[in-house]
Amino acid sequence: MSLIVQKYGGTSVGSIEKIEQVAEKLIAARKAGHSIVVVVSAMSGETNRLIEMASRISDRPEPREYDVLVSTGEQVTIALLSMALNKRGYAARSYTGSQVHILTDSAHTKARILDIDESRMRADLEQGCIVVVAGFQGRDEHGNITTLGRGGSDTTAVALAAALKADECQIYTDVDGVYTTDPRVVPHARRLDCITFEEMLEMASLGSKVLQIRAVEFAGKYNVNLRVLSSFEEGPGTLITFEDESMERPVISGIAFNRDEAKLTILGVPDQPGVAYQILGPIGEANIEVDMIIQNVGDDGTTDFTFTVNRSDYEKAMSVLQNTAKTLGAREVTGDNAIVKISLVGVGMRSHAGIASTMFKALAKEGINIRMISTSEIKISVVVDEKYLELGVRTLHDAFNLDQASAA
Repeated sequence: MSLIVQKYGGTSVGSIEKIEQVAEKLIAARKAGHSIVVVVSAMSGETNRLIEMASRISDRPEPREYDVLVSTGEQVTIALLSMALNKRGYAARSYTGSQVHILTDSAHTKARILDIDESRMRADLEQGCIVVVAGFQGRDEHGNITTLGRGGSDTTAVALAAALKADECQIYTDVDGVYTTDPRVVPHARRLDCITFEEMLEMASLGSKVLQIRAVEFAGKYNVNLRVLSSFEEGPGTLITFEDESMERPVISGIAFNRDEAKLTILGVPDQPGVAYQILGPIGEANIEVDMIIQNVGDDGTTDFTFTVNRSDYEKAMSVLQNTAKTLGAREVTGDNAIVKISLVGVGMRSHAGIASTMFKALAKEGINIRMISTSEIKISVVVDEKYLELGVRTLHDAFNLDQASAA
């Protein structure tokens, strides 16, 4: 009998009717001969409701008590789902993260999983139970309830699958798989049958919201086959797995994009050793993450230094950079928070030349100016003006024939 871990997000368990439907899905999997562990999120809107109540009490609630509060949403779901299964004659046992000993560090609101004691779950599975576990939560070494951050239920599911050595971890969500790009931007985007962990990590980090990055990292580290499926319609979904020599390798698997970008430039900085640290050191100390970096050295002994940050950090970064400019005697600081990043992702890039030139040619043909470029082994990212986002994504999707299964 194969062991499968399934995860259902908030929209999948957003009402009593939907919880009943999930119960039917679990029973169908049980009848198909699978042992089942299911991880569930809070019902859609519930976590936001709890956060809103906390904000009415305090602008900055104490992190320990905040975790105690927001972890309760999943506890409701596990109990209701177990009741729905029991009513149908199937033994089910619900557990909070603490009860199944999901041990985390003590970083409240963004804890990381350290260890899982799977013995209790194995005992239930051997007795034919369906095990229902609350996602998004655990406990630290002091017994405090911790939470894993938004999207943490994905990580819980993958971690349980790794601990139990499950045959597959299935993430049920409101989309039926991973697409070549967002179908809301490109209606003829194609669902991928298979994608590598490496590609999915890039897609997730570059703006694709299908899976939490930490969940993909965890799955890759512990060799857990991941499958993204729809809660609302039948289908094979998308399998996320290791690259296999027998796999057909499209040059480009997908296009990711991120609207939440901002660009800052410090002009006329003395070109001397350590200047990059002098610029980015204070940015890092302000807890601002930097993404792309470009440095241009002039003939006059000065350099221009440009970098991108999340748009929500733009004002804070600008303030820090202006102070740095005074210290360094820079000529000027400029910024732009109306930019976006578009990225091509594909393991096939390793063995194919000319991808960048095809990309740049397609964008130039549409009059889209590239402001910054960044590359790695399996991705090429460009920064363009925000107004060109949808046109740029559609243009590249067509240029690389991503609507065709044999895109090359």
